[in-house]
Amino acid sequence: MSNLNLSSFTIGIEEEYMVIDPLTRELKSHEQRIVHEGQKLLKDKVKAEMHQAVVEVGTDICNNIDEAFADVVNLRKSMAEIAGSMGLSLGASGTHPFSHWHSQLITDNIRYQEIVNELQEAARSNLIFGLHVHIGITDRRLALDIANTARYFLPHVYALSTNSPFWVGRSTGYKSYRSKVFDKFPRTGIPEYFESIEAYDKYINLLIKTNCIDNAKKIWWDMRVHPFYNTIEFRVCDVPMTINETMAIAALFQAICAKLYKLRKQNLNFIIYQRALINENKWRASRYGIDESMIDFGKETEVPTRRLILELLDFVDDVVDELGSRHIINFIEKILERGTGADRQLKVYEETNSMISVVDYINSQFLTNV
Repeated sequence: MSNLNLSSFTIGIEEEYMVIDPLTRELKSHEQRIVHEGQKLLKDKVKAEMHQAVVEVGTDICNNIDEAFADVVNLRKSMAEIAGSMGLSLGASGTHPFSHWHSQLITDNIRYQEIVNELQEAARSNLIFGLHVHIGITDRRLALDIANTARYFLPHVYALSTNSPFWVGRSTGYKSYRSKVFDKFPRTGIPEYFESIEAYDKYINLLIKTNCIDNAKKIWWDMRVHPFYNTIEFRVCDVPMTINETMAIAALFQAICAKLYKLRKQNLNFIIYQRALINENKWRASRYGIDESMIDFGKETEVPTRRLILELLDFVDDVVDELGSRHIINFIEKILERGTGADRQLKVYEETNSMISVVDYINSQFLTNV
Protein backbone atom coordinates (compact mmCIF):
# COMPACT_ATOMS: atom_id res chain seq x y z
CA MET A 1 0.00 0.00 0.00
CA SER A 2 1.19 3.54 -0.74
CA ASN A 3 2.75 5.19 2.27
CA LEU A 4 0.93 8.53 2.16
CA ASN A 5 0.79 11.05 4.94
CA LEU A 6 -2.49 12.83 5.55
CA SER A 7 -1.25 16.04 3.91
CA SER A 8 -1.30 14.12 0.60
CA PHE A 9 -5.12 14.33 0.52
CA THR A 10 -5.39 17.49 -1.57
CA ILE A 11 -8.72 19.19 -2.21
CA GLY A 12 -10.38 20.56 -5.34
CA ILE A 13 -13.89 22.04 -5.28
CA GLU A 14 -16.30 22.67 -8.16
CA GLU A 15 -19.51 24.63 -7.64
CA GLU A 16 -22.37 25.40 -10.05
CA TYR A 17 -24.12 28.76 -9.63
CA MET A 18 -27.43 30.02 -10.98
CA VAL A 19 -27.59 33.28 -12.95
CA ILE A 20 -30.57 35.36 -11.83
CA ASP A 21 -32.35 38.32 -13.40
CA PRO A 22 -32.66 40.76 -10.46
CA LEU A 23 -35.95 42.16 -11.79
CA THR A 24 -37.93 38.97 -12.41
CA ARG A 25 -35.78 36.66 -10.21
CA GLU A 26 -36.02 34.14 -13.04
CA LEU A 27 -33.00 32.22 -14.28
CA LYS A 28 -31.28 34.19 -17.02
CA SER A 29 -29.68 32.68 -20.12
CA HIS A 30 -26.79 35.14 -20.39
CA GLU A 31 -25.04 33.85 -23.53
CA GLN A 32 -22.04 32.92 -21.37
CA ARG A 33 -20.97 36.57 -21.01
CA ILE A 34 -20.24 35.98 -17.31
CA VAL A 35 -18.14 32.93 -18.23
CA HIS A 36 -16.15 34.82 -20.88
CA GLU A 37 -15.39 37.70 -18.50
CA GLY A 38 -14.61 35.24 -15.69
CA GLN A 39 -12.12 33.41 -17.90
CA LYS A 40 -10.23 36.66 -18.59
CA LEU A 41 -9.72 37.01 -14.84
CA LEU A 42 -9.58 33.39 -13.64
CA LYS A 43 -8.64 31.40 -16.77
CA ASP A 44 -9.93 27.82 -16.82
CA LYS A 45 -11.30 28.05 -13.26
CA VAL A 46 -14.56 29.25 -14.86
CA LYS A 47 -16.53 27.07 -17.28
CA ALA A 48 -19.78 27.09 -19.18
CA GLU A 49 -22.33 24.39 -18.41
CA MET A 50 -25.01 22.77 -20.56
CA HIS A 51 -27.63 25.39 -19.72
CA GLN A 52 -26.68 29.02 -20.28
CA ALA A 53 -28.10 30.01 -16.88
CA VAL A 54 -25.42 27.94 -15.11
CA VAL A 55 -21.87 29.05 -14.31
CA GLU A 56 -19.38 26.44 -13.11
CA VAL A 57 -16.25 27.31 -11.16
CA GLY A 58 -13.41 25.16 -9.88
CA THR A 59 -10.59 25.82 -7.45
CA ASP A 60 -6.93 25.05 -7.95
CA ILE A 61 -5.56 21.85 -6.40
CA CYS A 62 -5.39 22.96 -2.77
CA ASN A 63 -3.03 21.50 -0.17
CA ASN A 64 -5.41 22.05 2.75
CA ILE A 65 -8.85 23.31 3.65
CA ASP A 66 -7.70 26.89 4.32
CA GLU A 67 -6.25 27.21 0.81
CA ALA A 68 -9.50 25.82 -0.60
CA PHE A 69 -11.54 28.22 1.55
CA ALA A 70 -9.64 31.27 0.24
CA ASP A 71 -10.07 30.01 -3.33
CA VAL A 72 -13.85 29.49 -3.00
CA VAL A 73 -14.28 32.93 -1.38
CA ASN A 74 -12.36 34.52 -4.26
CA LEU A 75 -14.34 32.60 -6.89
CA ARG A 76 -17.74 33.50 -5.44
CA LYS A 77 -16.74 37.14 -4.91
CA SER A 78 -15.19 37.55 -8.38
CA MET A 79 -18.12 35.92 -10.17
CA ALA A 80 -20.68 37.93 -8.19
CA GLU A 81 -18.87 41.16 -9.13
CA ILE A 82 -18.76 40.18 -12.83
CA ALA A 83 -22.46 39.25 -12.80
CA GLY A 84 -23.28 42.50 -10.98
CA SER A 85 -21.42 44.54 -13.61
CA MET A 86 -23.81 43.04 -16.20
CA GLY A 87 -26.92 43.78 -14.16
CA LEU A 88 -27.27 40.14 -13.07
CA SER A 89 -26.89 38.30 -9.78
CA LEU A 90 -25.86 34.81 -8.64
CA GLY A 91 -27.17 32.26 -6.18
CA ALA A 92 -26.32 28.78 -4.94
CA SER A 93 -29.21 26.33 -4.69
CA GLY A 94 -29.64 22.81 -6.07
CA THR A 95 -32.66 23.97 -8.10
CA HIS A 96 -34.19 27.36 -8.86
CA PRO A 97 -37.44 27.73 -6.88
CA PHE A 98 -39.70 28.56 -9.83
CA SER A 99 -37.95 29.05 -13.20
CA HIS A 100 -39.01 26.47 -15.78
CA TRP A 101 -36.32 24.57 -17.64
CA HIS A 102 -38.09 24.68 -21.00
CA SER A 103 -37.50 28.43 -21.34
CA GLN A 104 -33.75 28.14 -20.73
CA LEU A 105 -31.26 28.02 -23.59
CA ILE A 106 -28.66 25.30 -24.12
CA THR A 107 -25.03 26.38 -24.52
CA ASP A 108 -23.83 26.23 -28.13
CA ASN A 109 -21.19 23.54 -27.72
CA ILE A 110 -20.82 20.27 -29.61
CA ARG A 111 -20.49 18.19 -26.41
CA TYR A 112 -23.75 19.54 -24.97
CA GLN A 113 -25.53 19.17 -28.32
CA GLU A 114 -24.49 15.50 -28.39
CA ILE A 115 -25.78 14.96 -24.83
CA VAL A 116 -29.12 16.62 -25.66
CA ASN A 117 -29.38 14.62 -28.88
CA GLU A 118 -28.83 11.37 -26.99
CA LEU A 119 -30.76 12.06 -23.77
CA GLN A 120 -33.46 14.39 -25.16
CA GLU A 121 -35.88 15.79 -22.52
CA ALA A 122 -33.87 14.19 -19.70
CA ALA A 123 -30.96 16.47 -20.68
CA ARG A 124 -33.03 19.57 -21.43
CA SER A 125 -34.75 19.36 -18.06
CA ASN A 126 -31.52 18.76 -16.15
CA LEU A 127 -31.38 22.34 -14.87
CA ILE A 128 -29.72 21.60 -11.54
CA PHE A 129 -26.75 22.85 -9.55
CA GLY A 130 -24.28 20.60 -7.74
CA LEU A 131 -21.10 20.54 -5.68
CA HIS A 132 -18.22 18.27 -6.70
CA VAL A 133 -15.34 17.69 -4.29
CA HIS A 134 -12.10 16.06 -5.47
CA ILE A 135 -9.81 14.46 -2.88
CA GLY A 136 -6.35 13.72 -4.25
CA ILE A 137 -5.12 10.12 -3.99
CA THR A 138 -2.19 9.29 -6.25
CA ASP A 139 -2.57 5.49 -6.12
CA ARG A 140 -5.66 4.40 -8.14
CA ARG A 141 -5.85 1.02 -6.38
CA LEU A 142 -5.96 2.75 -3.04
CA ALA A 143 -8.46 5.29 -4.38
CA LEU A 144 -10.84 2.50 -5.45
CA ASP A 145 -10.39 0.75 -2.12
CA ILE A 146 -11.31 3.95 -0.23
CA ALA A 147 -14.17 4.73 -2.64
CA ASN A 148 -15.72 1.27 -2.17
CA THR A 149 -15.94 1.92 1.57
CA ALA A 150 -16.76 5.66 1.44
CA ARG A 151 -19.98 4.87 -0.49
CA TYR A 152 -21.61 4.08 2.86
CA PHE A 153 -21.21 7.70 4.03
CA LEU A 154 -22.55 9.38 0.88
CA PRO A 155 -26.14 9.72 2.20
CA HIS A 156 -24.94 11.22 5.50
CA VAL A 157 -22.98 14.01 3.81
CA TYR A 158 -25.65 14.45 1.12
CA ALA A 159 -28.23 15.06 3.87
CA LEU A 160 -26.13 18.00 5.12
CA SER A 161 -26.06 19.54 1.63
CA THR A 162 -29.79 19.31 0.82
CA ASN A 163 -30.71 22.63 -0.79
CA SER A 164 -33.39 22.06 -3.46
CA PRO A 165 -36.91 21.80 -2.00
CA PHE A 166 -38.65 23.59 -4.89
CA TRP A 167 -39.06 22.69 -8.58
CA VAL A 168 -40.83 24.82 -11.24
CA GLY A 169 -42.82 26.75 -8.63
CA ARG A 170 -43.88 23.83 -6.48
CA SER A 171 -42.81 22.69 -3.04
CA THR A 172 -41.78 19.12 -3.83
CA GLY A 173 -41.92 17.63 -0.32
CA TYR A 174 -38.24 16.71 -0.78
CA LYS A 175 -35.29 18.46 0.84
CA SER A 176 -33.26 17.65 -2.29
CA TYR A 177 -35.30 17.36 -5.45
CA ARG A 178 -32.14 17.88 -7.51
CA SER A 179 -31.24 14.20 -7.23
CA LYS A 180 -34.70 13.20 -8.47
CA VAL A 181 -34.18 15.34 -11.59
CA PHE A 182 -30.71 13.87 -12.18
CA ASP A 183 -31.95 10.28 -11.71
CA LYS A 184 -33.34 10.48 -15.27
CA PHE A 185 -29.77 10.31 -16.58
CA PRO A 186 -28.12 6.90 -17.10
CA ARG A 187 -25.17 5.85 -14.92
CA THR A 188 -26.12 7.98 -11.93
CA GLY A 189 -26.61 7.31 -8.21
CA ILE A 190 -24.61 5.25 -5.74
CA PRO A 191 -21.83 3.37 -7.56
CA GLU A 192 -21.39 -0.38 -7.55
CA TYR A 193 -18.69 -2.11 -5.52
CA PHE A 194 -15.69 -3.03 -7.69
CA GLU A 195 -13.35 -5.77 -6.49
CA SER A 196 -10.28 -4.29 -8.21
CA ILE A 197 -9.11 -1.35 -10.29
CA GLU A 198 -8.81 -3.78 -13.21
CA ALA A 199 -12.51 -4.68 -12.87
CA TYR A 200 -13.39 -0.96 -12.77
CA ASP A 201 -11.30 -0.20 -15.87
CA LYS A 202 -12.75 -3.24 -17.66
CA TYR A 203 -16.28 -1.93 -16.99
CA ILE A 204 -15.40 1.51 -18.41
CA ASN A 205 -13.66 0.03 -21.44
CA LEU A 206 -16.61 -2.25 -22.19
CA LEU A 207 -18.99 0.75 -22.19
CA ILE A 208 -16.69 2.64 -24.55
CA LYS A 209 -16.20 -0.40 -26.82
CA THR A 210 -19.97 -0.95 -27.12
CA ASN A 211 -20.73 2.74 -27.78
CA CYS A 212 -22.63 3.26 -24.53
CA ILE A 213 -20.29 6.17 -23.81
CA ASP A 214 -17.47 7.86 -25.71
CA ASN A 215 -15.46 8.64 -22.58
CA ALA A 216 -15.50 7.83 -18.88
CA LYS A 217 -16.74 11.29 -17.87
CA LYS A 218 -20.22 10.13 -18.94
CA ILE A 219 -20.31 7.97 -15.83
CA TRP A 220 -22.18 10.39 -13.58
CA TRP A 221 -22.25 8.46 -10.31
CA ASP A 222 -22.49 10.10 -6.89
CA MET A 223 -18.80 9.30 -6.46
CA ARG A 224 -16.17 8.02 -8.84
CA VAL A 225 -12.48 7.32 -9.07
CA HIS A 226 -11.88 10.06 -11.59
CA PRO A 227 -11.01 8.79 -15.07
CA PHE A 228 -8.38 11.48 -15.78
CA TYR A 229 -7.24 12.95 -12.44
CA ASN A 230 -5.74 11.11 -9.47
CA THR A 231 -8.74 11.87 -7.29
CA ILE A 232 -11.88 10.48 -5.79
CA GLU A 233 -14.64 12.80 -6.96
CA PHE A 234 -17.67 13.17 -4.67
CA ARG A 235 -20.64 14.31 -6.78
CA VAL A 236 -23.64 13.52 -4.58
CA CYS A 237 -24.26 16.95 -3.01
CA ASP A 238 -26.51 19.86 -3.90
CA VAL A 239 -24.48 23.05 -4.21
CA PRO A 240 -24.67 24.55 -0.70
CA MET A 241 -26.10 28.03 -0.21
CA THR A 242 -23.17 29.44 1.76
CA ILE A 243 -19.39 29.29 1.62
CA ASN A 244 -19.09 27.74 5.09
CA GLU A 245 -21.46 24.93 4.20
CA THR A 246 -19.45 24.10 1.07
CA MET A 247 -16.20 24.13 3.01
CA ALA A 248 -17.49 22.02 5.93
CA ILE A 249 -18.76 19.38 3.48
CA ALA A 250 -15.47 19.38 1.55
CA ALA A 251 -13.53 19.01 4.80
CA LEU A 252 -15.74 16.10 5.82
CA PHE A 253 -15.13 14.27 2.53
CA GLN A 254 -11.38 14.80 2.98
CA ALA A 255 -11.55 13.49 6.56
CA ILE A 256 -13.51 10.38 5.48
CA CYS A 257 -10.83 9.53 2.89
CA ALA A 258 -8.01 10.13 5.37
CA LYS A 259 -9.71 8.06 8.09
CA LEU A 260 -10.36 5.11 5.76
CA TYR A 261 -6.74 5.26 4.61
CA LYS A 262 -5.59 5.24 8.23
CA LEU A 263 -7.72 2.15 8.93
CA ARG A 264 -6.26 0.40 5.89
CA LYS A 265 -2.74 1.14 7.13
CA GLN A 266 -3.70 -0.59 10.39
CA ASN A 267 -5.05 -3.52 8.36
CA LEU A 268 -8.58 -2.67 9.45
CA ASN A 269 -11.55 -2.04 7.24
CA PHE A 270 -15.09 -0.75 7.46
CA ILE A 271 -17.86 -3.16 6.44
CA ILE A 272 -18.79 -2.93 2.75
CA TYR A 273 -22.55 -2.58 2.27
CA GLN A 274 -24.61 -3.31 -0.84
CA ARG A 275 -25.60 -0.52 -3.14
CA ALA A 276 -29.27 -1.43 -2.62
CA LEU A 277 -28.95 -0.80 1.13
CA ILE A 278 -27.03 2.46 0.76
CA ASN A 279 -29.74 3.61 -1.67
CA GLU A 280 -32.33 3.34 1.10
CA ASN A 281 -30.40 5.93 3.10
CA LYS A 282 -29.87 8.12 0.05
CA TRP A 283 -33.62 8.21 -0.56
CA ARG A 284 -34.22 9.22 3.06
CA ALA A 285 -31.60 11.97 2.80
CA SER A 286 -33.25 13.28 -0.38
CA ARG A 287 -36.71 13.27 1.20
CA TYR A 288 -35.99 14.43 4.76
CA GLY A 289 -32.48 15.97 4.78
CA ILE A 290 -31.13 15.89 8.34
CA ASP A 291 -34.58 15.31 9.82
CA GLU A 292 -36.11 11.90 10.53
CA SER A 293 -33.93 8.76 10.52
CA MET A 294 -31.54 6.72 8.46
CA ILE A 295 -30.69 3.06 8.87
CA ASP A 296 -27.67 1.95 10.84
CA PHE A 297 -26.99 -1.25 8.91
CA GLY A 298 -24.54 -2.55 11.50
CA LYS A 299 -27.23 -2.40 14.21
CA GLU A 300 -30.05 -3.08 11.70
CA THR A 301 -32.16 -0.31 13.17
CA GLU A 302 -33.33 3.23 12.41
CA VAL A 303 -31.32 6.00 14.06
CA PRO A 304 -32.01 9.77 13.93
CA THR A 305 -29.99 11.20 11.04
CA ARG A 306 -28.53 13.96 13.19
CA ARG A 307 -27.14 11.33 15.58
CA LEU A 308 -25.61 9.35 12.71
CA ILE A 309 -23.91 12.51 11.44
CA LEU A 310 -22.51 13.17 14.93
CA GLU A 311 -21.26 9.56 14.99
CA LEU A 312 -19.58 10.19 11.62
CA LEU A 313 -17.86 13.25 13.10
CA ASP A 314 -16.64 11.07 15.98
CA PHE A 315 -15.45 8.44 13.50
CA VAL A 316 -13.19 10.90 11.64
CA ASP A 317 -12.16 12.90 14.71
CA ASP A 318 -8.67 11.43 15.04
CA VAL A 319 -7.57 12.68 11.59
CA VAL A 320 -9.11 16.15 11.69
CA ASP A 321 -6.30 17.93 13.57
CA GLU A 322 -3.62 16.41 11.36
CA LEU A 323 -5.56 17.64 8.32
CA GLY A 324 -5.84 21.08 9.94
CA SER A 325 -9.58 21.24 9.33
CA ARG A 326 -11.21 21.18 12.79
CA HIS A 327 -12.19 24.87 12.66
CA ILE A 328 -14.06 24.20 9.41
CA ILE A 329 -15.55 20.79 10.23
CA ASN A 330 -16.97 22.25 13.46
CA PHE A 331 -19.41 24.18 11.26
CA ILE A 332 -21.30 20.96 10.61
CA GLU A 333 -22.73 21.22 14.12
CA LYS A 334 -24.11 24.64 13.15
CA ILE A 335 -25.80 23.08 10.09
CA LEU A 336 -27.38 20.50 12.42
CA GLU A 337 -28.62 23.34 14.69
CA ARG A 338 -29.98 25.81 12.14
CA GLY A 339 -30.92 23.45 9.31
CA THR A 340 -29.69 22.91 5.78
CA GLY A 341 -30.23 25.26 2.84
CA ALA A 342 -33.49 23.44 2.10
CA ASP A 343 -34.75 23.98 5.65
CA ARG A 344 -33.97 27.69 5.42
CA GLN A 345 -35.57 28.08 1.98
CA LEU A 346 -38.73 26.41 3.27
CA LYS A 347 -38.76 28.67 6.34
CA VAL A 348 -38.59 31.81 4.15
CA TYR A 349 -41.43 30.48 2.01
CA GLU A 350 -43.51 29.62 5.08
CA GLU A 351 -43.05 33.15 6.43
CA THR A 352 -43.64 35.03 3.15
CA ASN A 353 -45.58 32.67 0.87
CA SER A 354 -43.40 34.13 -1.88
CA MET A 355 -41.01 32.32 -4.21
CA ILE A 356 -39.52 35.73 -5.08
CA SER A 357 -38.54 36.11 -1.41
CA VAL A 358 -36.90 32.67 -1.49
CA VAL A 359 -34.77 33.68 -4.51
CA ASP A 360 -33.84 36.96 -2.79
CA TYR A 361 -32.79 34.98 0.28
CA ILE A 362 -30.67 32.58 -1.80
CA ASN A 363 -28.98 35.54 -3.49
CA SER A 364 -28.39 37.29 -0.12
CA GLN A 365 -26.54 34.23 1.23
CA PHE A 366 -24.18 33.79 -1.72
CA LEU A 367 -21.23 35.66 -0.22
CA THR A 368 -21.90 35.05 3.48
CA ASN A 369 -19.53 32.87 5.44
CA VAL A 370 -21.04 32.88 8.90
